[in-house]
Amino acid sequence: MSAADDIKNAAEKAAGKVKEGVGKLTDNERLETEGQADQVKASTKQAGENVKDAAQKTGDSVRDAFDKK
Repeated sequence: MSAADDIKNAAEKAAGKVKEGVGKLTDNERLETEGQADQVKASTKQAGENVKDAAQKTGDSVRDAFDKK
């Protein structure tokens, strides 16, 4: 995963937290819910990136093991 993806996901999650906070302060349930949804979306993207990274590392390890033989 690139650092840009990490930063983008973190920014999206932070924006969701802000939106949720503003929703709470203004007693706007829709805005609060949107903020929570934005945070879940960012966390899901991050989890997907982590899975891709793990799969890539596993593939690299398997390739390295076969190259050593």
